[in-house]
Amino acid sequence: MPNDSREGRKAPRPRAKTPSGWTAGLLRLGLWALGLGAAAAVSLVIVVGVALAVAYPNLPDISEMSDYRPKLPMRVYSADGVLLGEFGEERRNLTPIGQIPAVMKNAVLAIEDARFYSHNGVDYRGLLRAAIANLGRVKSQGASTITMQVARNVYLSSEKTFTRKLYEVLLTFKLEHLLSKDQILEIYMNQIYLGNRAYGFAAASEIYYGKPMKDLTIAEAAMLAGLPQAPSANNPISNPKRARVRQQYIIERMEENGFITAAQADAARRQELKLRTGGTETATYAAWVAETARQLVFAQYGADTYTRGLNVITTVKSAQQETAYLALRKGIMDYERRQYYRGPEEFIDLPRDPKDREEAIDDVLSEHPDNGDVMAAVVLEAGPRKVVAVRAIGDPFEITGEGLRPAQSGLSEKAPPKIRIRPGAVIRVARTPKNAWEITQLPEVEGAFIALNPRDGAILAMVGGFDFHKNKFNHATQAWRQPGSGFKPFIYSAALEKGFTPTTIVNDAPLFFDAGVTGGQPWEPKNYDGKFEGPMPLHTGLAKSKNMVSIRVLQAVGTQNAQDWVTRFGFDADKHPPYLTMALGAGSVTPMQMAVGYAVFANGGYRVNPWLISKVTDHRGKVLVETQPPLPTEAMRAIDARNAFVMDRLLQEITRSGTAARAQRELKRPDVYGKTGTTNDSIDTWFAGFHPSVAAVVWMGYDNPRPLGDRETGGSLSLPVWINFMETALKGVPETVLTAPPGVVNVGGEWYYEEYAHGAGVSSLGLPAAVPGEPVPISGAAPRGSSGEGTPWVPGDRSLLNADGLPPNRGATEERRSILDLFRN
Repeated sequence: MPNDSREGRKAPRPRAKTPSGWTAGLLRLGLWALGLGAAAAVSLVIVVGVALAVAYPNLPDISEMSDYRPKLPMRVYSADGVLLGEFGEERRNLTPIGQIPAVMKNAVLAIEDARFYSHNGVDYRGLLRAAIANLGRVKSQGASTITMQVARNVYLSSEKTFTRKLYEVLLTFKLEHLLSKDQILEIYMNQIYLGNRAYGFAAASEIYYGKPMKDLTIAEAAMLAGLPQAPSANNPISNPKRARVRQQYIIERMEENGFITAAQADAARRQELKLRTGGTETATYAAWVAETARQLVFAQYGADTYTRGLNVITTVKSAQQETAYLALRKGIMDYERRQYYRGPEEFIDLPRDPKDREEAIDDVLSEHPDNGDVMAAVVLEAGPRKVVAVRAIGDPFEITGEGLRPAQSGLSEKAPPKIRIRPGAVIRVARTPKNAWEITQLPEVEGAFIALNPRDGAILAMVGGFDFHKNKFNHATQAWRQPGSGFKPFIYSAALEKGFTPTTIVNDAPLFFDAGVTGGQPWEPKNYDGKFEGPMPLHTGLAKSKNMVSIRVLQAVGTQNAQDWVTRFGFDADKHPPYLTMALGAGSVTPMQMAVGYAVFANGGYRVNPWLISKVTDHRGKVLVETQPPLPTEAMRAIDARNAFVMDRLLQEITRSGTAARAQRELKRPDVYGKTGTTNDSIDTWFAGFHPSVAAVVWMGYDNPRPLGDRETGGSLSLPVWINFMETALKGVPETVLTAPPGVVNVGGEWYYEEYAHGAGVSSLGLPAAVPGEPVPISGAAPRGSSGEGTPWVPGDRSLLNADGLPPNRGATEERRSILDLFRN
């Protein structure tokens, strides 16, 4: 029987997977992964496509970038091309790429985008390098190319979001497609913000170094190239140490990229930079000129004034403007030295630790900035014979001898606490002509200066006060003040038309108007010196500025006639009421009006209107506006040529032997003319004068009117300023001899109108000498001038002049009305 037992039979082995099975499994897995990846990629493409479809149409139109027009400030220039001022939120000087020096371009490329000319807007190698450096915790590096920065700075906000980054990349590609590399770099070099309101490297070069970009050295360019990263932190003025570190790194990068040699790099590292720490002030000190120009241009162009790059050319001469500014400041500071010392501006406690002390001094001086040549300092030691002080920059210095005199009261042991100079006091110091230090103080008094070309009214120089940043009020054009004796020539000019001549005798005798006449308080006018000299020629009365003579002249002319006459010179009738006080300059004028008025005498009798702007161009130089003032014509005539000529003779005597005699003496030339002016209690002081080529006026006084001092006059305060200016303005100008116009004749060395010359030989009118101090009765007063009433008087007929040297009066009632008008409110 067969044995069917399974014993002895081998069990079947399990079937092993073959290598091809493993491969099939992996293949299936790979296919799944590939499918998922493809799906993800497709999804990503779809998402990106949708994003691009949504984002791209919303990208800003950059076609205008092919004609790049950034915001450009308005710049104001002198007639000789010197920058006087700049207005606009962004200080920028648009510079084509061809005019940007290679050293500046290389410095920027070395630190910002060395492969700029080889990538397509996104530097992938730079991205990888920055990522590795950042992951390795090496100094953090950015990866934004110049094109990306242009896209970001011109069109996008600073927010850090994925959407903004997407827009940035898209704009980068769009810019690279639309513009050439040079166009993109040009936009960057002109658009980037570099601190101190400077946009673009051309503006930064002017602001930080005071020089054009073409003159930059390697070291200077490297310093500026460090600003885009952090304009405040890397600012060489406010943070010089950090700026220096950044500069050295950029020099290293320039060498690594082959832009400079090793020798050039070493020289650049060692160069000491001279920064323009004085800000953007121009050397011509023309802030009031620039501001006036700004107002005039804004009135025409509105808000575009500050963005379209207007260049405004003024009539101002830079040398004369600077001279006027410095002369006025000197005159004000000379006056300030004679005033009482008002004390330090602040007191601080000086720490014992040297570093803490230095910081405390720096902090307090930053709150008291220098005012030109009037500088702030902190006192370290103080005594009656020596003061040791220190400024923000520099070592301690000593003040001794004459330098202590202006502040002597503050060095006394008995000085009040607020006045006394002691350690920790913040004081003002200045350099003397001998280059020594002296203590001074910021002045409270103000001043104004205006100079015109009398031939056409062009403004040659204008200074509106001591310091524009301290007080922006333009005293030259806006300050209405009493002109005092400076107004007398206009009254004398009217008198010439009424028959007066330079030799007409007028009595310098006392006048008195009682309350019954005035209807109010009695009025007894005085001469400035308190003396009365009796009868004298008209020219002497004006040269000595005799008030009694001027009042009698006005009485003869008539107050209403005089009021009408002065309007010919540009004065407002309502500012000069027809009262006798007009003879003493009791009305109101501005320095500009006085300059225009005296220009009439200077140019032979024409009224010219002042003007400031000669041309306006756009940033490309296209002329938008050009002014050509009309030459004087008879339609512009204010007074007859012979009137101006005879007045010039009277005004010349003032600068030769009168109250302004130092003018001819110091200028050493006879062809200067003018009149001093001092109001009651020396509240205002003036000098108004001219040469045929320039008319100039100086005023000094307090904004809140108060006396300047018993001995302060137009001759002592304002005249020296005028002389200092004229020394520059007339340098090289030949002496001018005036030509007599038709209608005047010379008799015995004196000039007369032809019709009044018949009595020129009369040397004495037999007038009784006045007794000093004895009032002349009111019956000696003249009629009201314009009324035509009273005894007829033929101009030039001196036979009818009464004891006061005036035409006789028959109408006492009319005179009473005239005096009453004087005191009406």
